[in-house]
Amino acid sequence: MKTTDNTSSEQIHILAVDDEDAIRELLYKILSMEGYRCSTAESAEAALKILETEPVDVVITDLRMPGLGGMNLLEIVKEKYDSDVIVVTGFIEDFSYENIIKKGASDLLYKPTPYKEIILRLKRVLHERQILTEMNRAHKELKEAYLDTINRLVLVAEYKDVDTGDHIIRISSYCELIAAKLEISEQEVQNIRYAAPMHDIGKIGIPDNILLKKGKFTASEFEIMKAHTTIGYNILENPKSEILSCARQIAVSHHEKWNGQGYPNGFSGKDIPLPGRIVGIVDVFDALTSTRPYKNSYPVEVAVDIIRKEREKHFDPEVADIFLDNIDGILKIKEDISPLDKPSVSDFVWSERDIDDGTSQAVADFNNEKNKNIS
Repeated sequence: MKTTDNTSSEQIHILAVDDEDAIRELLYKILSMEGYRCSTAESAEAALKILETEPVDVVITDLRMPGLGGMNLLEIVKEKYDSDVIVVTGFIEDFSYENIIKKGASDLLYKPTPYKEIILRLKRVLHERQILTEMNRAHKELKEAYLDTINRLVLVAEYKDVDTGDHIIRISSYCELIAAKLEISEQEVQNIRYAAPMHDIGKIGIPDNILLKKGKFTASEFEIMKAHTTIGYNILENPKSEILSCARQIAVSHHEKWNGQGYPNGFSGKDIPLPGRIVGIVDVFDALTSTRPYKNSYPVEVAVDIIRKEREKHFDPEVADIFLDNIDGILKIKEDISPLDKPSVSDFVWSERDIDDGTSQAVADFNNEKNKNIS
């Protein structure tokens, strides 16, 4: 709505729709007298043309009209436009208040309706519209503050990594791209988008000498490092929102593998929560193509080759296929957020940690192909 309590009603736009000239003229007169800006239309089709060109706060429409009719107009307005609808009809026996309200109308008036009653009902609808607008604005501001707080806490947890800020933004965007291609609701997509940056929040409990180590881990060090999944799970215990609940799933499951050889629980296949399967693949890609304390960034071709080879091993095959089919979109996200390093395929060197962490077969396969091409 475009008005507040201190704003003139002249800014409020009312559209009166009726096939009878006299009724349209009467509505125009009484609404204009009250200071509202009023447009009129003789049919649902004419009303839709007005709605397509300018915002309307409230549509007051008859039901029985030639063409589409008022009921169809009501349904289209509620589907496509941010307008309230007040329905007016002279056929009491055909249209019940309950049914009209279920269709999305804000009110129902029966003809003939006294002038004062029309204005009274309209003001009630406008007042409720204003309250809802203010509530939505407050909800949006609260959600933005909530998400900002979460992101700041994530940065605190991983502040030693100079790339963390860009990393969590990239992870969030990658996940949204992939999740949107799956058969899940828009709300689930958004939950994954906002929860994904918390995937490594458990690293706050890992000692610096392990977290920032440049060489490969000893067996005992790797066990400590793996604990960041369960630490994150415990930090997010008793979540009070869907986003935090999703983040808890991701924290504990993003290092699980499709073949059951991941950690911490050795889950396999679809026993691994979908958000964890999505974050798992983009986290690997981003780690491979970014500089880390233990490695330089790898060429995109190497990262893509590893993901392709780890399909149905490390990665959910459906998620892997979506990732590979949308690699151009993934690379655009990475380039937009932080320009890509573009190391040469022929010159890059595997880090000791990657050779030793379970991707050894993918490393060996890639080296064999690389040597064949050189020879």
